[in-house]
Amino acid sequence: MVSLWGSKKDGDGSAADPPRDPEDDRRPISRGEYERREDEADERTRLLPRRPPPPHSDGYLDPDDPAVSPYNLWSVRFLRYLTIIFLLITFLWWILLLVSIFVSPPYLYTRGSGFFDFSYTTLTFGNLLVTLLFFSSPSKAMRICTWITAGLLLTDMVIILVVPRIRLEEGWVGIASVVWAALIAAFCALSDKVVAWGKAEEEQRLTGRAETRRTLKEWTAVLIATIILVLYNIIVLLMTLTLILRAIDARVPMAGHRYLVDGDKYAVHLACIGNRTLALADDGKPAPTMLLEAGERPSEYDFEHWAYEMYNANVVPRYCYWDRPGYAWSDNAPSPHSAGMSSDALSEALTKAGEEGPFVLVAAGTGALVSRIFASRHAGAVKGIMLVDAWHEDLLHRLGSPGRGFALLGWGILSPLGVDRLLGAVFQGRTARDRVYGRSAHQGGKFIKAQLQENLVIDSISKNEVVTARAIQDPDVPLAVVSSGEMCARDRGWERKQEDLTKLTERLVGWEVVKGAPHRVWTMKDEGRRALTRNLKRVLMAVEEGDEE
Repeated sequence: MVSLWGSKKDGDGSAADPPRDPEDDRRPISRGEYERREDEADERTRLLPRRPPPPHSDGYLDPDDPAVSPYNLWSVRFLRYLTIIFLLITFLWWILLLVSIFVSPPYLYTRGSGFFDFSYTTLTFGNLLVTLLFFSSPSKAMRICTWITAGLLLTDMVIILVVPRIRLEEGWVGIASVVWAALIAAFCALSDKVVAWGKAEEEQRLTGRAETRRTLKEWTAVLIATIILVLYNIIVLLMTLTLILRAIDARVPMAGHRYLVDGDKYAVHLACIGNRTLALADDGKPAPTMLLEAGERPSEYDFEHWAYEMYNANVVPRYCYWDRPGYAWSDNAPSPHSAGMSSDALSEALTKAGEEGPFVLVAAGTGALVSRIFASRHAGAVKGIMLVDAWHEDLLHRLGSPGRGFALLGWGILSPLGVDRLLGAVFQGRTARDRVYGRSAHQGGKFIKAQLQENLVIDSISKNEVVTARAIQDPDVPLAVVSSGEMCARDRGWERKQEDLTKLTERLVGWEVVKGAPHRVWTMKDEGRRALTRNLKRVLMAVEEGDEE
């Protein structure tokens, strides 16, 4: 046993040293001897208070003495400094990922992760912060919780690396984030173990025994840290279950193909129904292909079903639909992303698919912004336009409000937990199709990120692009407008702007306000769908008449 004031041997331990009485270690020493031994203090004892032993002392410190600390060990101090360095690195990475949500630096974006990379980094930062705050109060409960977190994060890492679709969506950014999170969790657990060992070592050396009791302050610290780490366990467990759902959803088959666009930065989904070679008019020329642009939901969930009805009824010989970046099977685009950028992505995908037109555009809601820009940039290929309760550029401030942006950001950060999707799968019978493009698609982080990207620039960049598109729009293109009676009755401003949309070209073939129809007019199966069919036929007839002229 080595005490503070005495030593088992003063010599070098060789056989030449005179024999010592073990009781010498317990006897008080002179001040001169104390000062000599202070000068020979090693890396452990140099941190101890420089004072001579009290009279009649047995050479050991009181267990509550501040000098009894694991920080006396260089290994413990090194781990603490290393934890601080890791915390700073994680914080810088967290800031970079936060900025990339709004403006993506080159090669620092994910194609479908949504907010998983940001969530993993936030969790890592929290783990390190808890470790630092409660560094000198190690406990077995904290180590168990941290090891559980590390095990779950390791499971997440395996899922991401094994499932090709998820690996593609996460990219190197998401993979690096989850690997870092798993390593840091293991590091925090090992650090807690080392501190516990150091604490016992110093107590044994300086007080004569390892301390088994804790003060109220220490118990409070352990309790708070354990509660926080249990919450981390729950959070990571939910993220793991959400990743499992993503792995299941990755197997949902899709019609059409995915095409890389914008310098191969991301891919968009495009599908065309009908034989191109058979879609000919009476004069042998290609008949117009109906090109759908969905509103606030994926095309497959919006009115692609109505388009399929038109195809089966031989109203149109062929139609194509696509998913804007972040919707259904399409990847997220780098930020910022405007309606004009979506139009360019659609144009590139159509070119790669060999689709040259002519086209009749049918667009709804916010998707009308993309179609109007596309029509102005492809005047020769676009032969007709039908707008279904489309958003007007003068009302885009409603969609681009800061409040809506903060709400989307908040929901996006929480989206990796997947509580709503997990509950829907377990208790509401929601399927993988529901989550990919159906009624639960809006709950996914990828979709929320796409909505946030649109929100950030819809009243600035996108609005300017739409205004420019209106100025150069071909005035001879047939146009039909179908409006929601419910929206027009509730908001006179909406009705006035619907009327203004009828003036986009000089060949208006019909404007119909469907009484009682909601914003998504086609969901009104009787009158709503009949109104769409009537106005589509008017546009096609006007296109045919124009071709004859």
